[in-house]
Amino acid sequence: MVDLKVIGSVLTQLEEERGIPQEKILEAIELALATAYKRQFGKKGQIIRAKFDIQTGKTEMFQVKIVVDETTVAMTEDDLEEPKEGEVGKDLYNPEHHILISDARRIKKDAQLGEEMIFPLESQEDYGRIAAQTAKQVIMQKIREAEKVSVLSEFGKREGEIVTGTVQRIERGNIFVDMGRATGLLPYEEQIPGERFSQGERVRAYLYRVEESGKGIFLRLSRSHPKFLEKLFEMETPEIANGTVQVKSIAREAGSRTKIAVASKDAHIDPVGSMVGQRGVRVSTVMAELHGEKIDIIEWSEDPKKYIEDALSPAKTISVAINETEKEAKVVVSEDQQSLAIGKGGQNVRLAAKLTGWKIDIQSIGGKVESKKEEVVEE
Repeated sequence: MVDLKVIGSVLTQLEEERGIPQEKILEAIELALATAYKRQFGKKGQIIRAKFDIQTGKTEMFQVKIVVDETTVAMTEDDLEEPKEGEVGKDLYNPEHHILISDARRIKKDAQLGEEMIFPLESQEDYGRIAAQTAKQVIMQKIREAEKVSVLSEFGKREGEIVTGTVQRIERGNIFVDMGRATGLLPYEEQIPGERFSQGERVRAYLYRVEESGKGIFLRLSRSHPKFLEKLFEMETPEIANGTVQVKSIAREAGSRTKIAVASKDAHIDPVGSMVGQRGVRVSTVMAELHGEKIDIIEWSEDPKKYIEDALSPAKTISVAINETEKEAKVVVSEDQQSLAIGKGGQNVRLAAKLTGWKIDIQSIGGKVESKKEEVVEE
């Protein structure tokens, strides 16, 4: 049972703790009370409204009637006509729903057609009990709806940011994160390979989507997303936060290695140095969050030859020949640099191709000629 006398304090608590405006819940309560009254005592066509006093817990019930005349409603069923195309048909006069303008002007001299006239209803003996029983479900539903809107508004603004929560539970490799007013879902495929979390542990992740479902609001989280790495650098690098240094491209194989290309709007600021930080403190902080994931930072260039050459670092190249039409690059390296350019399992050239957007063919000179071609794979 709902004690209507204590709802005022409940509304204040909900507004303070959950950010739900009192007006929204009060509106839901009044609608619920009117619905309960009409279901038990109402007549066909009646418009019932409730006025709830949150200080005293008292409820006043009202019936609303619409001012009409013979031009706006049909007085008998014989007067009902099929509406013409584009027109709205008339309603049949119902004394519980309508009041004739002649009668309305006996109550209010300046009453106008379409105006609402309000009449108080007598309280019913059983209404208090019935209202409490019926209103409870509706009130709780409206509170959930209002809270859902509030949560959507709060986290919708944070989409595309890093959020922090506590591991609530782990099911089939998927991690459910307690975010306070909502639950975050960190799917297995969005985790960094090899990471392990335990219940109650704090976790940071990238909020890439806010979803609404019948069960509530779910926050889709990722730690493997390239944007997670970018946002971590933004937190550590003021030059990115203020827009002086821009992240142009990221190629990431989460848990293993990332290549990131950056550029500076200010000729006096070294973008790579800004990312690395004094004594490497900035990049080290990001790597620590990613549990040692290797990060190659290169300077972005408009010159595709230089860009591809830098993207293949730490390998040193001899020459880069490009085919603009096919967007292919043939890179020649010395024999001792070939394995470095290709990388373990082809990772270095694969990330370089993804970073630059060019198909890269690695060839060596000096001894037997070998080749490794890596194409851009769209995600």
